[in-house]
Parts: sequence; C-alpha cells; structure tokens
Amino acid sequence: MNILIASQIISWIVIIGLGVAVLALARQVGVLHMRLAPAGALMTGKGPAVGEAAPVLDVATIDGVPLSIGRALAKGRTQLLLFVSPHCPLCKDLIPIARSFVRSERLDLVFVGDDDLAEQRAMIAKMDMGGVPFVNGSLVGRSFHVDRLPHAVLIGEDGTVLSKGLVNSREHLESLVTAHEMGVVSVQDYLKSKPKVA
Repeated sequence: MNILIASQIISWIVIIGLGVAVLALARQVGVLHMRLAPAGALMTGKGPAVGEAAPVLDVATIDGVPLSIGRALAKGRTQLLLFVSPHCPLCKDLIPIARSFVRSERLDLVFVGDDDLAEQRAMIAKMDMGGVPFVNGSLVGRSFHVDRLPHAVLIGEDGTVLSKGLVNSREHLESLVTAHEMGVVSVQDYLKSKPKVA
C-alpha cells in the first residue's frame, strides 16, 4: 500500500513539473513570435527592378484570348502575375490562396507557366482555375527573369513594377502590396533600414 501511495505522489509531482515546463515553453514561443519580423516575399536581383517599367508583352492566354502585360491599366487597377507550374507543390498550395487574396485586394490576377499544355490544362481543371487568364510559354518568364517558383510580380496602373519576389504564403503576397504602399522595394529592405531596438 505504501508503494502505491508513493507512486501516486511521484506521478503527480511529474505531471505538475510537465505542466510548468509546458507553460514556460509556451511563454518562450510567444516571446520569440513577438521578436520575429514579418516574413516578406524574397526579392531576387534579376529582372526589371522595382520602380522600372515592366516589359511590354502582347501574349495570348491558353484559350487564345489576347492579353497585354506591362501596358497601362485602367485607373486604380493593379496586375498580379503569379508564375506557377503543375510540378511545383508550393504552387498548388498557393493557387487557392492567391485567388482569395486578389479578390480581397481587388487585383487583376494572371497565372503564368511554361510547361506542357496538357499538364497545364489538367492543373487548371484540378485546381479550379477557370475564369483567370493563364499564359503558357517562356516569353513572360524570360522577360521577368523568373528562375524559381512560385514567383509573383505586381504591376501598377502605369505599367511599372511595384514589387516582386518569391512567394509561398498569403503573408508573402500581402508583403508585395505592403511594400508598395510603404514606398519601399521590399519588406526586408524596410526592416534593414529600421533602427534596431535592444
């Protein structure tokens, strides 16, 4: 009987100790979360720079509809080019996020790819991407020097590159708009320029 009582006491001491450890870890995770800077789209040094005119391209969607990239847009409109591939798992995760994002931000979304047409059509059907322009071919990607996916380029109403970078989450997409609204090249540049608080 004494052994049973002793084992119960030891069990409760261990459980209370684990509870205290979990609370301490939760507090540390909270502190770490507060200290981490917001993640932004990762800028690459290639292609047209932010603030420069986007390449003017007259292309066609995979449905044969003519589409202009880099030309002046209707007042107040902004175009988001999202480079995707059916062979990119991150792209497949990002596609529905991007569709929701452009609705809330009132952006004109254009999907761009450079893969086999049958594979692109299969991805469009599977990911319910109908109704959004999809350009398939290497011209757009080469013009913007896209070498990794998923990649996004935000083009303003006057045809200038507002922001760009590698994206893999809604936060990265939001950082493209935020960087433009703040008048900085990227969120990372803004964070580097901020004085550090001890």
